[in-house]
Amino acid sequence: MSRTKVRRALISVSDKTGLLDFGAKLVTLGVEIIASGGTAATLRAGGLPVTSVKDVTGSAEMLDGRVKTLHPRIHAAILADVGNSDHRNQLYAEAIAPIQLVVVNLYPFEEGVASEGTTKEQAIELIDIGGPTMVRAAAKNHRWVGVVTSPDQYEIVSTAIASGGLDDDLRLDLARSAFYRTARYDAAIVDWLEKQAGDVPERMMLALDRVAELRYGENPHQQAALYAERGAEGWWKSAEQIQGKEMSFNNFLDAEAAWRLVNDFAEATAVIIKHANPCGVASRNSIQDAFLTAWECDPLAAFGGVIALNGKLDEPTARLIIENFAEVVVAPMVSDGAREILAAKKNLRVLVARAPQGSDLDLRRIEHGFVAQRRDVVAKTQPGKLPPNWESVGTRPLSSDLLIDLRFAWIVAAHTKSNAIVIAKDRAAVGIGAGDQSRVGAAERALRQASRRAYGAVVASDGFFPFRDGIDSLGAAGVVAVVEPGGSMRDDEVVRAANEHNMAIVFTNTRHFRH
Repeated sequence: MSRTKVRRALISVSDKTGLLDFGAKLVTLGVEIIASGGTAATLRAGGLPVTSVKDVTGSAEMLDGRVKTLHPRIHAAILADVGNSDHRNQLYAEAIAPIQLVVVNLYPFEEGVASEGTTKEQAIELIDIGGPTMVRAAAKNHRWVGVVTSPDQYEIVSTAIASGGLDDDLRLDLARSAFYRTARYDAAIVDWLEKQAGDVPERMMLALDRVAELRYGENPHQQAALYAERGAEGWWKSAEQIQGKEMSFNNFLDAEAAWRLVNDFAEATAVIIKHANPCGVASRNSIQDAFLTAWECDPLAAFGGVIALNGKLDEPTARLIIENFAEVVVAPMVSDGAREILAAKKNLRVLVARAPQGSDLDLRRIEHGFVAQRRDVVAKTQPGKLPPNWESVGTRPLSSDLLIDLRFAWIVAAHTKSNAIVIAKDRAAVGIGAGDQSRVGAAERALRQASRRAYGAVVASDGFFPFRDGIDSLGAAGVVAVVEPGGSMRDDEVVRAANEHNMAIVFTNTRHFRH
C-alpha cells in the first residue's frame, strides 16, 4: 500500500474550528501551508508561517473575493498526476510545486438560508465556487492528494502524516466524503432555488446520511438502515433514548405515527399506535388518566404497541405502563421517579423528544421513483366552536360538547389509514376502523370494538359516505353526531339518513385520506 507524503498543503476554510491546532501540527511535521485571505490571517495571528494564495498565483483576489483560488498555479498543483512524467515536466517548466493536501470547508450556505434574516442577495453570496472546485479537483486526484472537508477529519489526517503519509484507503475514504460533501452542497442550493418557484419542486435532490444500521426491516430477511436528511433534523434524531433495546425499522414508523398524532392535541393526551394506526387515543386533565383511558379503547390491540404522551411522563403513569406490554414510549419529559420505575422493563424503549417541526414534503417510494406531496396538516381550531369551513347540514343542533368530541374524532381520523371511521365519546376513542376496503366495513369494525360505548358517541369519517348504509349502522348503535368531508353525489341521501336517526351531521369540506 502506497503512502502520500505531505510536503505542501492548501488550506481555505470558512469554519475555523480546530484550525490553529491542526495548522500547528502540520508546521511541526514540516508541511508548508498555503492559505487564502481569512484563513491565512487566522493562522498568522496564531503565530504560524503561511504562504498566501496570492503569492503563489501572482494575482490579487478579485471581485470582492469571488475569485482567488481559481488559477492554474493552484489547480495544476492539485490535479497533476505525479506518476506521469509529462505532468511532472509541465509542472517543472512552470515552476509549480505539487500540493499533496487540500483542506477546504465551504461557505455556510445551508445555515445561511435556514436563517430567517438572510436575504436572497446574501444567500447568493454564500454559494461557494472556488471551494467546491478545489475539493472536487483534490478528490478526483485522490491517488496523489488527500482532501479534508471537515474539522472532524483533522485528527486522523495529522496522525497519518506523522506516521509517514496518507495511505491509499485513507485518501479514497476522504475522496468519498468530499464528493458527497459537494453533492449535498449543490443539493441544498437546488432545493433553495426550487423553493423560490413553488411548493412542489420541479427538481429534487436528496442528501442522506446513514445514521444507523438496523437489525432488519419489516421482516427478518430484509436488510435495513436509518438515514437522516442533511440540512434538517427530525424529532427522532435529536431524541434522547434513555433506556431499552435499539429502535427497529417498525419502531421508527410507529413512533413517527404516534408522535405526530399526539402533538396535534393541546390538552393532555395519550396515543397508542399499532402497525401505524391508532388503537387508543384519549385527552384528559392528566397524562395518567389520558393513558388509562386510551388503553381501555382496545387493550388487545394496544398490547405490544407504541405509546406517545404529549405531557410529562410521571410516576403514576409509569406504573400503569409497566403493568402492560409496550415496545416504545415517547414523551417530551420523563420524571426521575418515572425513569426508575420504567427501568424495571429493561427492553422497553423510552424516548424523550421535542415536538415535530414544520410540514415538509412527504415522499413515498415507487419503483425507481417517488411520489411527493406536502404533508397533510389538520387545521387548528378552537374547541367547542364550529371551525370556519365546517357546515352543520342536519336538523339536530350542535352543542359545545358535541363539537369538542367531533373535533377530537376528526383529528384521530386524519391520522388513521383509509378507509377510517373513529367513534369517540368524552374526548376518547372507543372504536376505530382503520384501513378497510369499504367505508361501511370500517364503520362495522369500529362499532364492534365500541360495542355499547357507541351509544351517545360521535363519529368521524376521513372520507364521505357514498351511501346511507354506513349512517344507518351508526344510527342503529346510538351514535348522535357524525363529521365527514361531504362531496358525495348522494349527500342528500346521507343527510336524510342522519336526520332520520336524529344524528347531527357536519361537512368539513376537507378530506384527510391517509394511504
